[in-house]
Amino acid sequence: MTDRPNILLVLADNLGWGELGCYGGGVLRGAPTPRLDALAGEGLRFTNFNVESDCVPTRSALMTGRHPIRTGALQSVPAGLPQGLVPWEVTLAQLISRQGYATACFGKWHLGDRAGRYPHQRGFDEWYGIPRTTNESMFTATPGFDPSVVPMPHVMAGRVGAPAEERHVYDLEARRRIDGELTEHTIDFMSRQRAAATPFFAYVPLTQLHYPTLPHRDFEGRTHAGEFADAMVEMDFRVGSMLDALDRLDLARNTLVLFGSDNGPEFRRPWRGTAGPWTGTYHTSMEGALRVPFMLRWPGRIAPGGVTDDIVHITDLYPTLAEVAGASVPTDRPIDGVDQLGFFEDPASGSKREGFVYFIKDELRAAKWRTWKMHYVWEPEPNTGPRHLEAPYLFNLVRDPKEETDVNATGDGWARGPIRKMVHAFQQSLKADPPIPPGAPDDYIPQRRSEA
Repeated sequence: MTDRPNILLVLADNLGWGELGCYGGGVLRGAPTPRLDALAGEGLRFTNFNVESDCVPTRSALMTGRHPIRTGALQSVPAGLPQGLVPWEVTLAQLISRQGYATACFGKWHLGDRAGRYPHQRGFDEWYGIPRTTNESMFTATPGFDPSVVPMPHVMAGRVGAPAEERHVYDLEARRRIDGELTEHTIDFMSRQRAAATPFFAYVPLTQLHYPTLPHRDFEGRTHAGEFADAMVEMDFRVGSMLDALDRLDLARNTLVLFGSDNGPEFRRPWRGTAGPWTGTYHTSMEGALRVPFMLRWPGRIAPGGVTDDIVHITDLYPTLAEVAGASVPTDRPIDGVDQLGFFEDPASGSKREGFVYFIKDELRAAKWRTWKMHYVWEPEPNTGPRHLEAPYLFNLVRDPKEETDVNATGDGWARGPIRKMVHAFQQSLKADPPIPPGAPDDYIPQRRSEA
């Protein structure tokens, strides 16, 4: 077997900070999560891991190490229209694949649903999953649905060098089955690479707990606390099955396992989740949207039982995992992520990041720095209407985790200075390297302002 480390990155969908037992949920939410709780204890658990506002921008940030305001991957658009990442972007999978790794994506992609933009055309050797989002599984059961004007949702598959294939319709029953299928594909992929003595990068963006939050039939009624709790127990089981496979294949010690969520909890009822002590859900700039569960395990490299509240951002995984695989990040474009490998291995050394800017679509909503957060636009609940603030709100997140008391007029007001400097520097970088417009064509190549 190669000594190069394998990477297993599992991304849950709409899993709030407060859902898992190791984050204060679990049995309190009617759903014990023993496998994920154990995983957190076997490595490093993060209480201040931050993402983007929802599915598309977070996945874009993960795959490029760049805030989505730069890449144009700001939100989901109707099927078949240009969306996601233009081919000019260099994905994490491309970086790792160039190092001789076998790469696979099993799950929800949401970064392009047309030829040239599917996962197996963006650095992954193989792919099985859905091109867009889980709520499309509801389409065929909706009165009036017309497949002549809207593409029928499908579970798809692809291998490098071949066109994508539609495997079966993604309806409500398929929605219940899919995470089990993704787990089976992942285990099979890891087994094949073990036999071939090839290091692998397995990216597994699961569909739970995205709405409609429906469990596999094998888990239906398991908790007696409803389908949401049943689905959470299923998710815990699926991750545990992948971990068990690593043990059986004698790969656990040489595999970096990462587990996180793409954004804060769902806000729609009856599928509304919880962010624990934080306020808000995804589609907002509240802490409940930004902070999500995140943990990693790497035996012999990362000590067990660690917990850190240092700020880390989803973009940081791009340069960090590139470093793990021995790859170099592109130097011809701004990369917002910072390499955190040294911090992961030695949490006492501290995060290499002090803060970050936060956009929803193309609008600056907030900026977070150390223990402070400044809101430029106020929208504590999705779809209540954003209120643009004449004077930004400033919160101390340690003393006020619910973001209820503006501290601009107190001694904390000094924190506005470094926050404004951070925001200004980012805005200047957008002028030097103008953002890729949403919906840009495949042949779009950005130009630096100085080259225009």
